[in-house]
Amino acid sequence: MGMLDGQTAVVTGGARGIGFAIAQKFAAEGAKIVIGDLDQAATEAAAKELGGTAVVCDVTVQDQVDALLSRAVDTCGSLDILVNNAGITRDATMRTMTEEQFDQVIAVHLKGCWNGTKLASLIMRSQKRGSIVNISSISGKTGMIGQTNYSAAKAGIVGLTKAAAKEMAHHGVRVNAIQPGLIRSAMTEALPADKWAEKLADIPMGRAGEPEEVAKVALFYASDLSSYMTGTVAEVTGGRLI
Repeated sequence: MGMLDGQTAVVTGGARGIGFAIAQKFAAEGAKIVIGDLDQAATEAAAKELGGTAVVCDVTVQDQVDALLSRAVDTCGSLDILVNNAGITRDATMRTMTEEQFDQVIAVHLKGCWNGTKLASLIMRSQKRGSIVNISSISGKTGMIGQTNYSAAKAGIVGLTKAAAKEMAHHGVRVNAIQPGLIRSAMTEALPADKWAEKLADIPMGRAGEPEEVAKVALFYASDLSSYMTGTVAEVTGGRLI
């Protein structure tokens, strides 16, 4: 028996990276997986690997998020878990960042998370159960140079999570957030060696995290292991910036 047997989980940005690791972990625990992502080929390949359903979805467009969640209910019979993971970066110092770069990051991370949380909660409240997991970042706690857009969006996700948790608690719907730190991925491993070493020096555990380690925390929030937790934020950082 898996911890998520018979449940339906939707993961946005689930075709690769942390999102795919979360979907993979949920599938291993018995969940029926629906992956929403922009890249059709990657989304279909990820869903096929997990025996799930692929839906091309731009999280900034509410109708597309609605279609994603409706597909989960129509195909699998329920919506029990949503992970709002989709994200992009458009890093630049505030002096050089364009308005478009700021708007793009806010739209994908913050509006996308709001779209998912709002629409999933409407379905889940009718079921009197559900878990929403929002992926923030340690950048939303501390702020990072060159990330006024990303840090603002990720901090906003924490506020959104806490407000939504208060609104939805009496409906049986829990809303929690995860703040990953330096997690090993194709993007982070492309950092120059000196930047990588600089970041590692800030981590008491002395290493980068693995996507699987974020996925384990997402599983905790998605499952009954966290049945009396809502509005909380888990830092998965190896102790960085505590």
